[in-house]
Amino acid sequence: MAEEGPEPVTPEAAATQTATSGVTNVDAVELRADGGAVVIIDQTLLPNRLEYLELADAKDMYDAIFQLKVRGAPAIGVCAGYCYYVLARQEAARAAGYEEFASAMERQRAYLNSSRPTAVNLSWALSRMHGVTLAHQGENPAGIVGLLRDEAVAIHREDLAMSEEISRLGASLLKDGDGVLTHCNAGPLACLGYGTGQGPLYYAHDHDKRVRVFADETRPLLQGARLTSYELSRAGIDVTLICDNMASIVMKNGWVQACMVGCDRVAMNGDAANKIGTSGVAILAAHYGIPFYVLGPTSTIDRDCPTGDDIKIEQRDPDEIKTMFYAQPKALPEVKCYNPAFDVTDHSLITAIVTEKGICRPPYTQSLAALFE
Repeated sequence: MAEEGPEPVTPEAAATQTATSGVTNVDAVELRADGGAVVIIDQTLLPNRLEYLELADAKDMYDAIFQLKVRGAPAIGVCAGYCYYVLARQEAARAAGYEEFASAMERQRAYLNSSRPTAVNLSWALSRMHGVTLAHQGENPAGIVGLLRDEAVAIHREDLAMSEEISRLGASLLKDGDGVLTHCNAGPLACLGYGTGQGPLYYAHDHDKRVRVFADETRPLLQGARLTSYELSRAGIDVTLICDNMASIVMKNGWVQACMVGCDRVAMNGDAANKIGTSGVAILAAHYGIPFYVLGPTSTIDRDCPTGDDIKIEQRDPDEIKTMFYAQPKALPEVKCYNPAFDVTDHSLITAIVTEKGICRPPYTQSLAALFE
């Protein structure tokens, strides 16, 4: 496909792209104009190639999520909503009636949901979409499909509004000239709009507040190097890429006044799962007396998850450590690898959790629960 990508799916998306002047890649996830496919930026090819993929069948959708071609909890949620809608169009065309349609969509929902177990936005969006199907029992599937499109667009629209509010609140925690260390990628590619974990950096830049950013490379998939530094640099924000084991010396030098990260799942006690290595950053920040902020939408808060011990951690292919991004393998084939995609940061290390509904502070068992009252 051409590099310029598809037209925005909604006027709201186009308006956000105009308003957020420092943001690139707002079109990371969209619905094709005819509704027959989901269009995404293939994030595995960045920063060297910008290519768009069309996802029109369930296997391609599953693979895109599993292989991190689309990634970041909010972006996965938006993508999942559109994927459910595209598949519903197909199932409605061949279903004999409501029961056959609903059964087929339950199978599709379960299949897509199995692609990534840790990021709660995937299951949240699919459950929300399937809820529309279940709410119209006995009705014509063709009519339900139209309602599903409305719901998928609503998820996208809400995500953009959520991103801007989280970014505004997060930016209020920063002073002009602050140095910010961030881990992994939770900017426009991962979250659309401004983003979450890196959203305040773009919001501050757009509102004449200077920040200096130190971006961890973020092993094993190097999303901080490939994506975060790429996006920040393109937006004209002062960014310095560092290896993951350099965070301590950067903090010790006094160059970091805040740490800001995204999240894939937050337990009700405030424990937060994010890309592997995040908990180490939080431990270092506590040692050096630097505030550590977790930013994410309320959809990332799992109300059925009491603590971080209840969060299932995804294990990925060992070759992502040994061979990915290298011209030749960097370890012997027989060497064992432990390759968890995420770790859980204990709530005691988190200064505040920033959501679109407000900034939550300890005790999180109270402040997080209050968001849903």
